[in-house]
Amino acid sequence: MLPTTSVNSRSQGNGALSPRDAARHTAGAKRYKYLRRLFHFRQMDFEFALWQMLYLFTSPQRVYRNFHYRKQTKDQWARDDPAFLVLLSIWLCVSTVGFGFVLDMGFFETIKLLLWVVFIDCVGVGLLIATLMWFISNKYLVKQQNRDYDVEWGYAFDVHLNAFYPLLVILHFIQLFFINYVIISDSVIGYFVGNTLWLIAIGYYIYVTFLGYSALPFLKNTAILLYPFALLILLYLISLACGWNFTKMLCSFYKYRVK
Repeated sequence: MLPTTSVNSRSQGNGALSPRDAARHTAGAKRYKYLRRLFHFRQMDFEFALWQMLYLFTSPQRVYRNFHYRKQTKDQWARDDPAFLVLLSIWLCVSTVGFGFVLDMGFFETIKLLLWVVFIDCVGVGLLIATLMWFISNKYLVKQQNRDYDVEWGYAFDVHLNAFYPLLVILHFIQLFFINYVIISDSVIGYFVGNTLWLIAIGYYIYVTFLGYSALPFLKNTAILLYPFALLILLYLISLACGWNFTKMLCSFYKYRVK
């Protein structure tokens, strides 16, 4: 789960890690510890996870400052507590059930939609994006003078979860209150409100992702992760000019999925 690996860290007098330290700091050991805590709710700090969720909206920089603190105290950047993942999963399930209610889906249709959203939209797409960002950051963003460090996949997935949460709240919760009465209508105000929510949600995702990688001191040129903003704004303006309604498309797609 460590996002960085150094061949010179925590060494003994002979320059090598002790067998105990080496075993404790392997990615496999970190992953095993993380997965084991998924089944021990009393060991999870849900209060701290809620704090992170709040500040991902109001001040995401503070969340990544805590990642720095974890690196200093526990010698790892990625989360060692699955509480955030558990709360995100609950949010995802509740908001998807709300989506099914707003779209007037039956019980089995809603369950089918929930399975699609959890395992394809969240987990499947999340694994793909995390892997892609892991590859790009290691291939193109690592500083030359720090080649003994690399971004590991666990941290890339944490950054995705951080960025995904505001997008989930905006598109799968806040938007629900406007779908039937405003957004799905064929009026200009309908697709303006809907597309603006999409602009804000995806903009949050891009910005929080940028903050996650810029927080790593051994990466360079992380500002390029903000470049998709230009394409996002251009697509937003084109959608308003052409009358595209992204939320209406999403609703149609969700209904098609559960047929």
